[in-house]
Amino acid sequence: MVKAVVGANWGDEGKGKITDMLAENADIVVRFQGGANAGHTIVNDYGKFALHTLPSGVFYQHTTSIIGNGVALNIPILFNEIKSITDRNVPMPHILVSNRAQMVMPYHILFDQYEEERLGGKSFGSTKSGIAPFYSDKYAKIGFQVSELFDEAALREKLERVIETKNVLLEHLYHKPLLKVEELMETLREYRTMVEPYVCDVSLYLDKALKEGKTVLLEGQLGTLKDPDHGIYPMVTSSSTLAAYGAIGAGLPPYEIKQIVTVCKAYSSAVGAGLFVSEIEDAQEADELRRRGGDGGEYGATTGRPRRMGWFDCVASKYGCRLQGTTDVAFTVLDVLGYLDEIPVCTGYEIDGEVTTDFPVTTLLAKAKPVYETLPGWKCDIRGIKKYEDLPENCRKYVEFIEEHIGYPITMVSNGPGRNDIIYRESPLK
Repeated sequence: MVKAVVGANWGDEGKGKITDMLAENADIVVRFQGGANAGHTIVNDYGKFALHTLPSGVFYQHTTSIIGNGVALNIPILFNEIKSITDRNVPMPHILVSNRAQMVMPYHILFDQYEEERLGGKSFGSTKSGIAPFYSDKYAKIGFQVSELFDEAALREKLERVIETKNVLLEHLYHKPLLKVEELMETLREYRTMVEPYVCDVSLYLDKALKEGKTVLLEGQLGTLKDPDHGIYPMVTSSSTLAAYGAIGAGLPPYEIKQIVTVCKAYSSAVGAGLFVSEIEDAQEADELRRRGGDGGEYGATTGRPRRMGWFDCVASKYGCRLQGTTDVAFTVLDVLGYLDEIPVCTGYEIDGEVTTDFPVTTLLAKAKPVYETLPGWKCDIRGIKKYEDLPENCRKYVEFIEEHIGYPITMVSNGPGRNDIIYRESPLK
């Protein structure tokens, strides 16, 4: 059986925690897209971790963790990350890397930095991890697959060809130092030594695993609104963030994905630039929520940037769940809202004098004003509660109000950062 864990919104919904939790009953966990540009924060028995490339199932000895072909693989970052967890007494995880995964090259990171610098105030708010240049090269067919590391003559010939065009840009557009083939070849030899023990035909491996009845968990990065087709383009990422892409990014048939757990926060947050309708305008109010949010506050797991804070957005979340093909919603960080007397929820957008509950294209989104309904708060700490019916009445009403407005079943409610801070619930929508 294949299950996917994906985000409904801008990312930072708490997918890492949900994947870590569901991995207890999985055999294989696959990262299927994106790179080290966003992080998953996980709190478990070993401590608190921010993962960037490793799948969130690496903390179990019974799981195999896979880097799928859809991932932007930065090899040194992957191996630094493995070291960072094993240095903290996590047993060495079982890792496989797809021979079709493409590598983030050192120059991708440089080009990302140079382009953001060149754009100045009109930049895309990149994490400067090389992701956009990497995917640009992938689709321009001048990227490098892991498998290419093992044919040195062909690798050098291709590298010479690619660097010729890169150096034209470096010299004439960015006015930066030129790339040298021999230096890059030496780097790629180091990459080959590091990755060789883990390289595998992943789609063949998964085919065999499914025939043996194994459970596979697909882990996505970011959320629906950062998808290049269906998100807030152009302030999006460069790979599809949708569960449907999990089949492609892992090398599976689409019909194998039976459960799609879409993660929604009990409020909204976003890192970086882009339209954000339910953003809290009052800086003090936003800062209070940011400070209390997540585990240790709402700051990017990769960049440390303060996240932009907003109230729950039913319009964006309904859309996000629809595009993912949601079977189950995991509703996270509900405990954070326990300090509020009342909680605004965005239930519609007003665009040109008309109210809609359907998420619009970016040009119309720029005109959207939030329509709020205010719900009473529950004014107490809900951590430690294990049964849905034991939650305060106003807390349950908040969950049920949102479930009704997004139209997808909330079957998991997270009320703390730890692996066991979860309430399973039978939704009337199931």
